[in-house]
Amino acid sequence: MTGCIISKLETEKHAVNTTIPLTIHDLTDFPLVRLRPAAAVPGYAAAWCGEMHGLLATEKQFVLIYPPAAQQEDHEDRKLRGLWLKQNKEALAALCLGLIIVEPDSNRRIALEAQMAGTARAFGTPQATVESVAEAEALARRLLAGETLPAVG
Repeated sequence: MTGCIISKLETEKHAVNTTIPLTIHDLTDFPLVRLRPAAAVPGYAAAWCGEMHGLLATEKQFVLIYPPAAQQEDHEDRKLRGLWLKQNKEALAALCLGLIIVEPDSNRRIALEAQMAGTARAFGTPQATVESVAEAEALARRLLAGETLPAVG
């Protein structure tokens, strides 16, 4: 991967050595991995895919937290990410304990939850929506401690 940097993340439990660009995801609290909404601008999907490959290369379990979207995702980015997710479904399912989407708006949360059965089946990763970042972080820590998300659909 070009344009990558080497990053060593120290946590209380383990160290992770990884070669990934740190532009789309925030790994400060790894194994909590947060999407940086401001970085998800049209054309970001190639960098997203590279970072996801890097996360899988760590061979460490993690949880993805996606805060409220700053903007609607570009069609080409959605298509490229969807293709990556399908191609890497098994590897992602083995390491990603969950994708938690933060959506403060209850109507949007309900709409997202209605889509989750299909996306969880398609991409192999358990998913949940919550109202706040604090809820997302608490759920992520429970997942890392062994709790599982209920089956969707």
